[in-house]
Amino acid sequence: MSNQENSLLHNQRHSLAHIMVQAIQRLIDPGLELGVGPAIENGFYHDFLWSKQADQELIKAEESIVKTTFKEMQRIVKENQNFLYIELPGKETKELLTFLGQPYTLELCQDLTKEGETKLGIYINTINGQAAEKLLAHTKPEYFKKYQEATNRLAKHTDLEGKFVTFVNMCKGPHVENSKEIPVDAFVLDKFAGAYWKWDSNNIMMTRIYGVSFETKEELKNYQLMMEEAKKRDHRVLGKKLSLFAFSENVGLGLPLWLPKGAGLFRTIEDFWNEAHRKNWYEFVRTPHIGNKKLWEISGHWGFYSESMYPPMEAGQTLEDQKAGKKVNEADSEQYLLKPMNCPFHVEIYKAEPKSYRDFPLRRCETGTVYRFEKKGQLGGLTRVRGFTQDDAHIMCRKDQVEDELQRVVKFILYIYESFGFKKEDVKVYLSLRDPKNTKKYAGNDEGWELTQNVLKKVADDMKLDYTTEEGEAAFYGPKLDFKVKDCLGREWQCSTLQFDFNLPERFDMTYINNKWEEERPYMLHRALFGSFERFIGVLIEHYAGAFPFWLAPEQIRIVPVADKFVDYADNVYNKLKDKWIRVVVDDSADSFSKKIRNAELMKVPYIVIVGEKEESDSTVSVRVYKTKEQLTMKFDEFVNEKVRENEERSL
Repeated sequence: MSNQENSLLHNQRHSLAHIMVQAIQRLIDPGLELGVGPAIENGFYHDFLWSKQADQELIKAEESIVKTTFKEMQRIVKENQNFLYIELPGKETKELLTFLGQPYTLELCQDLTKEGETKLGIYINTINGQAAEKLLAHTKPEYFKKYQEATNRLAKHTDLEGKFVTFVNMCKGPHVENSKEIPVDAFVLDKFAGAYWKWDSNNIMMTRIYGVSFETKEELKNYQLMMEEAKKRDHRVLGKKLSLFAFSENVGLGLPLWLPKGAGLFRTIEDFWNEAHRKNWYEFVRTPHIGNKKLWEISGHWGFYSESMYPPMEAGQTLEDQKAGKKVNEADSEQYLLKPMNCPFHVEIYKAEPKSYRDFPLRRCETGTVYRFEKKGQLGGLTRVRGFTQDDAHIMCRKDQVEDELQRVVKFILYIYESFGFKKEDVKVYLSLRDPKNTKKYAGNDEGWELTQNVLKKVADDMKLDYTTEEGEAAFYGPKLDFKVKDCLGREWQCSTLQFDFNLPERFDMTYINNKWEEERPYMLHRALFGSFERFIGVLIEHYAGAFPFWLAPEQIRIVPVADKFVDYADNVYNKLKDKWIRVVVDDSADSFSKKIRNAELMKVPYIVIVGEKEESDSTVSVRVYKTKEQLTMKFDEFVNEKVRENEERSL
């Protein structure tokens, strides 16, 4: 158990999950059927199903549920309830859960006993027996009757003299010892959601209520203010307001369409990416969007990654043939799959020509679009899509070059972040290792895994990275370093990844001739700096709240003439800026001058250039700066030179 999982705050949050469903049982639904209810980052949640005993009028509106439940939770906290842990044999646990009417918890109990558990943990909430009399008048009679009987049953297993049981749940904990350890003013209920039982879409959909909890009222308030700010920065909302991207049901869910401004932003970032890779001695390659089934069988994706891939398509016949019901001859059949990754293609590029030890390291990069299966309910704007452009690269090298190449990539990642305004202290690294208890889900042998995991750890230590080790999070072909960056609100976003692979070289029989004229296997590093362009742009939109630095802004300057007769001067200004590769627009619409200014501000254009009679006669421009709200007048040539320099320097 980690320190975080044993902290007071973690225990408070876990306990509040129990208190929440206890409150619902008391006042809304005594027969509430429970799912799981853990502590999570910033709070807690609990899954459940409404029973026939539920107050049907009350559960019609989420607002009424939240109000009633929250008020009762505060009451429970003030009751100074004890959280008592006991262990019961499997048989007695099943009998207890059957009595309580908890079929889903009973299912978990049966799963555990099948796995060999002989005793199961139970958490019991209790209050003073004398105080129980007040519950009879305050709660639903069915609730009181059930827990009166539960008290009698549990008294056979633990000392409950003078106590009344208010809630029971099979749970391994940990929890607070008493509800008085929970600040009554430092938690709130947040939102409703749906969740499949056991995270399986074939199972029933349960109701989930999230809560937020902190150690103090002040921390809760700060978090709520941050979340309000996060709503204003939501890239899905800003993406629409700023005309960056769109989605269409006709095109398909999770497949973003880049509008001209968004495509311009994408291209600016891609140009920077290309330039950075040329400077770092990468070679560019391009690969198809689909690949033969054989390719994915060799790579291992067919067996280890199939849950994230789309089914094969038959390429041995036309759509017309298929519509006509014609069958494909086995000899003519060709099955292809949309690629979820670029790596097998890069391996085949490697194998296209013989290699010598002198050729290494080989650094091949590509901005390649890949496609991965995501459930409808998990899609979200640009950060969770089905088709995305991975800023991919694969490095093939000798064993003696591995550490140096890994360090080069780490430095490259940090440089990329810094270029977009993220400092090294904003980056958190996660060392993802193989699950030692479930090695069957990974390709390769123990020796290879031990070597690659140790090397990655050494690099992380040598470079003094702030990293956390996570078992079971490795890719199926090797361990990795995942880089999460904190935005201006302190939220972590998964972006870069660096993976060490010894499996694909083996599977594809990759070789080179070493300095002894013998065949030897290269090592292979997978890395993505942004993770994907889509996700990284979504992060940037939220980080900058759509007000991008000048070099990134889709529209860098908007020229607003104060009257139609100054449009010619505006066009002259436009042409000179355009010749310097500045992204500039002239607003010569029929809107009023004040509305033109307002429109430019709503689009968060970094500089609004105003031209009128004085500006034309003096060869100047009046400039409004979006970021500082400053207004100034400059000689036109001076303004152009300054903006060109700002653009070239990629100032933040």
